[in-house]
Parts: sequence; C-alpha cells; structure tokens
Amino acid sequence: MKAVPLPAALFTLNRARLVAQLPPRSLAVLNANDVMPTNADGTMGHVQNADLFYLTGIRQEETMLLLAPDAADPKQREILFIRESSEHLATWEGRKLTKERAAQISGIQNVRWLAEFPAVFRPLMCELKSVFLNANEHSRADAAVETRDARFVRDCQKKFPLHRYERLAPLLRELRAVKSEVEISAIRAACDLTGRGFKRVLKFVKPGVNEAEVEAEFAHEFIRERGQFAYPPIIASGASSNVLHYNQNDQVCKKGDLLLLDVAAGLGNYMSDLTRTIPVSGKFSRRQKQVYNAVLRVFRAQLAACVPGKTTKDLRLECEERIAKECVDLGLLKISEIKRQKPDAPAVRKFFMHGVSHPIGLDVHDVMNADAKIAPGWVLTVEPGIYVPQEGFGIRIENTVVVTEDGPSDLMAGVPIEAEEIETAMNRR
Repeated sequence: MKAVPLPAALFTLNRARLVAQLPPRSLAVLNANDVMPTNADGTMGHVQNADLFYLTGIRQEETMLLLAPDAADPKQREILFIRESSEHLATWEGRKLTKERAAQISGIQNVRWLAEFPAVFRPLMCELKSVFLNANEHSRADAAVETRDARFVRDCQKKFPLHRYERLAPLLRELRAVKSEVEISAIRAACDLTGRGFKRVLKFVKPGVNEAEVEAEFAHEFIRERGQFAYPPIIASGASSNVLHYNQNDQVCKKGDLLLLDVAAGLGNYMSDLTRTIPVSGKFSRRQKQVYNAVLRVFRAQLAACVPGKTTKDLRLECEERIAKECVDLGLLKISEIKRQKPDAPAVRKFFMHGVSHPIGLDVHDVMNADAKIAPGWVLTVEPGIYVPQEGFGIRIENTVVVTEDGPSDLMAGVPIEAEEIETAMNRR
C-alpha cells in the first residue's frame, strides 16, 4: 500500500472529535497492526490498523498513540510513540520515520521512541482514572490471530488490575462512520482510479482471454497510479458469476458467457467498491439483458433510497421487495411462493442472498455501530444482484455513494453502467 499524502489537520480534527467523547480523567491507547508472518522467514507486508491511521496518519509498524486529555502536564496529553531507526534497519528496510517527520504527518508535537513508552505510561496510569483500550469489534471479524492491541489489553490489565477499563471501538465506529470532506475526496480519487481500470478492461475482454489476464489489466492500471486492489478481486465468468466471493480467477472467458467483475482500487488508505457484469462477446443475449436491466432498475431505486434516518437493514428489506417483484416479472418466482414465505426466509433469497449496502472508507467493509442510522457524510455501497444458477449466470451491479443532506451522490456516476453503454465501449476495440 503506497502512501498518498493527507493534511495533518485531518488527523488533528479526528483526535479532537474522539477526545470530546471521553469522560473526565481518561486515557486511551492504540497500537499498530503486526507485520504478519507467512512461512519460513516470509511476511505479508504491513497493513496499518485503521483506527490508528484515522487518528495519526502514521503507516509505520510498531507505533502507539496515547491520549490523556486531562493529564496535569499539557505535553503528556497526546503522545505518539514510533520505532527508532538504526543503520541496520536503514540497510535492510529503508529509513524509518524521524520524530520530526512523524510530527508533520500527524500534527502531534510530542513524538517519542517506542522504548520510552513504559516509563511514560505508568505515571499517567497512576494519575488518571478510566482506561480506553482498542479492539477489532467488527461483527464479522475473525479473532483467530491475537493482535498487538489484544496483547496490550492483557498486559495492561495484569499490571493495573484496579483501573476501570472501557471499550474504545464503539466510539471510533461512530466517529469513522461520518466522513469529512477530505476523506470523501480520498474515496472519490479511489473511485476514479477504479473507473479507469474498468474502462481499460472493457477494451480488453473478448472470448478466449483468461480471467487471470483480466485481473492483470486491472492491476496494471491500479499499480501504475500508486493504487492497489481494495480487496481480493472477483473475476468470475460463466457459472462462476453465481459464486459471491469467487477468487479462483483462472478460467477462460467463453463466447456467450457473462463476466462478473467485483474489482476496485484502494488509493493511499481509502477504499472504493465496484461491480459490473459484462458480456464476454461484447453483446448481451436477450435474456441476459432482461435480467441485467432488472438489476439496474433496482440499483437506481436503491441509490435514491440511501437517505439519512434509515439503517442498512432497512435498505436490505427494501431491496428484497424490489428484487422479488423483478423476479416475478422475470418468471423466476411465483406470487404464490411470496405469499407462502416465512418472515425470516423470504423466497427471493434463492436469487438474492446478500446485503445491498455496507459502509466503506479506511476498510472496504467499514465500521459502524449496530442499527446506526445513516447520516450525511456516510459513504455506502449499493449492490443489488440476481443470481440464476439454473441459467448459468449471475448479475450484480455496485457503486460507491456518499449520503448528503440533499440526497445521495454517486461517486462512480462516470463509470459505464447501462447495458448499451457497456456494449458500445466493448465494440470500439
């Protein structure tokens, strides 16, 4: 993940918003993510903890942030701890951040070496009362691997058992859900890069190309502009377009098949999300276009429905109703099946089995509090689909949108989406 500069004022504002939520005499600590191992002496490379980045802009491993807004010494109220460099590290990994550079990026003036943390932390713990510690509390997170935050929680509670401990994650989820103008601009830049990658692929796809070659076209466009895949790309041709998280990406694209592309760019630390379904031959069949246009109608209705006051659950229920109606018109469902359905098992889930919107930002599936109501500044996906395994194809359409006081704004409005628009672009090859 390559750096894209953001103003230090963004991170200063984010810290101020968090500090305003902390009760008196509180202290908060956040840790960087680990560099994860693979096999032998290999590593996966470093992916920064999104909460730490949100508050500091620092991408370097072995970094800690300490916030103590009521500390008696004003210099102790926000402290950034970073890894000290050495000639050995400089030779093998390159220069690490200096204290001066870390202060420029984060807006934090008190920057210390990580080795100093214990001596600074203990007096503050003795002075203050409540301790807010961080954890990954995403509802679908897999906690199989212990994080630096988790190890710090265990160590802190062992050394200071009589303090009152609080969860930082709910506060950060609420704050991160509403994006600032700077963040929206960063997401828009990732969306624009995604659009350029998709337009490149429209000129490339034809019968006989391999899914892996299509992936390489996206990679070429993303990487040459300092971007990366926001998530493992889904390049699913033919019947594989019915597999929601298909990641094999190694089959030949055949004449007459559809190709589902769930591929998007991340730029800096901000992500985008896009899905398009295109005809390998450059022209949809009559039936394929019939289903495609049904999904597109639902997409447009759901885009308009992304307004303040709703929840993502509300959006899903609305989407299921719309897709059920389209499935009846397509001959996939009977009205009698809908009348007999159970409340917790809608008949339409045979053809549409996932959610229609999720927040996006520093993470592709960004954080939010359960049952939180959509507000201006939220950035969401809109991704309806209809999957018809018995006919050998599935269709999904997805854009990234921002909710405003005046209604939703599509950050991918310039990316081809109409069936005829896609066919025209593909046949200009």
